[in-house]
Amino acid sequence: MSITIGSLAELQQHEGQDLGITPWHVITQEQINQFAAATLDFQWIHTDPERAAAESPFGGTIAHGYLTLSLLPYFWNQLVQVENLKMQVNYEISEFRFNQAVLVNTPVRLHAKLLAVKDLRGIAKANIGVTMEIEGNKKPAYTGVITFLYHFL
Repeated sequence: MSITIGSLAELQQHEGQDLGITPWHVITQEQINQFAAATLDFQWIHTDPERAAAESPFGGTIAHGYLTLSLLPYFWNQLVQVENLKMQVNYEISEFRFNQAVLVNTPVRLHAKLLAVKDLRGIAKANIGVTMEIEGNKKPAYTGVITFLYHFL
């Protein structure tokens, strides 16, 4: 279930709150290969299943760390619907740590908490704590803080 936010005041009402956990998403080899093609990062640990099975400490291919990071907008839109916007801007990523590799065909999901909201002369600066969970693993894929700027109408 997602939260709908239509103004700076509504966003501020959720400050300090847990915003929820998304459904699981499986990162496939096809998705990894498409990401490799888009970013020109063809490191074998991501794109060569046979070699990764034989030589990798993970026993198979793993998702690019930046692929898991790039899924943030997809997951965020499952948790929060922000309406009445002129524009949304990705502003900052901080305190970010890749903790655990995500093996191919492993489900992941996002847990988010709205840490702080600041009013910058009518522009909302939202700091969101994010954790990407890996199914069956106590250690998350990553943790960090992302910041969006919301220009409401």
